[in-house]
Amino acid sequence: MARVVPHARSRRLGAAIALLAALLSLAGQSAIADASSTSASPKHIFVIMLENHSQSSVLGDPNAPYINALANEFAVAENYYGVTHPSEPNYVAAISGSNWFVNNDNPANRYDHTNLVDQLEANHKTWAAYMEAMPSAGFLGDTANGGLYASKHNPFVLFTDIRNNPKRLANVKPYSSLASDLAHNKVPDFVWITPDQCNDMHGGVSAVAGFPETPCPYGSTNNDANDIALKQKADAFVKKTVQAIMHSSAWTGNSAIFILTDENDYTGATATDGWASAAGCCDSPILPPGYQFLKSDGVTPDGNTWAGGMYGGGLVPAVVVTTNGKRHFKGSQAFNHYSLLRTIEQAWNLGYLANASDAVQVHSLLGYLTH
Repeated sequence: MARVVPHARSRRLGAAIALLAALLSLAGQSAIADASSTSASPKHIFVIMLENHSQSSVLGDPNAPYINALANEFAVAENYYGVTHPSEPNYVAAISGSNWFVNNDNPANRYDHTNLVDQLEANHKTWAAYMEAMPSAGFLGDTANGGLYASKHNPFVLFTDIRNNPKRLANVKPYSSLASDLAHNKVPDFVWITPDQCNDMHGGVSAVAGFPETPCPYGSTNNDANDIALKQKADAFVKKTVQAIMHSSAWTGNSAIFILTDENDYTGATATDGWASAAGCCDSPILPPGYQFLKSDGVTPDGNTWAGGMYGGGLVPAVVVTTNGKRHFKGSQAFNHYSLLRTIEQAWNLGYLANASDAVQVHSLLGYLTH
């Protein structure tokens, strides 16, 4: 056996150290948003969830000037995906860490799982969800106001331990309550905001008396007349809401507003059950070949099947507006709605639920809240 001389051993040791340093550097770069210190702990976190539009059909689009102004001034997660399709499982995933094997919009679905509300309350954090066009606090109907409000966009009332608790239901309020809560400094630590189906870019609502945003027909393709109108309505809603937050006493400390869509555009493509893309990341569900998609009743097949593999929600716009965080920043790390949950959990040391606990694949955006 050849003897290894000291100089050769030293060179090998030096090379190993250099390789380790390079690997650690790459890991640090890829996890930039997960590596923040606890000093980033925010005072308030706001989530504004919009609907059914791809990143490419919102960011850079002149019909959403305010959202794009925020994207240019603050931060954008350029590889942020919806978890899956359609709407309901994305909302559920965002506050519980899983879609719980559901890929339909059945309003009768119930989820008996630990969720973000459980975590927040266990750690003495306050919360509220503001739902536009919901007629009253704690309303449990599937729809209201001619379809402007839909429970599939309100995950809080789908979880049994919220739905069956009147005290918790009192925190699920009409959006109109937000202005008063901002004015009277009653804004909780965590705030979820769902616009109505005309103001969230979803569309498909006929004329409804008393709501100036109606009617709002579905768009047939990106930037047709109906789609343009939906983007303009959503942009106006976001502008009104963000400016109200920024001009309130809640916009202090290290606070953040996440502006997202749940999933990408609906195009009618049968291979993806109607969606422009089923690309995903970060523990999006893996569906088997031949998986049968269902109608909104959660029972009846809709005629489309899946070829097999990851069934993600496609690239979506993700703008992060902060008091003290990144400016003029575009990040390349892959994220999805599990990452949003992980960010909230990490920020306030809540522990991690379901897929949000997967630190290998699901990264936090907490780094966006610091310079």
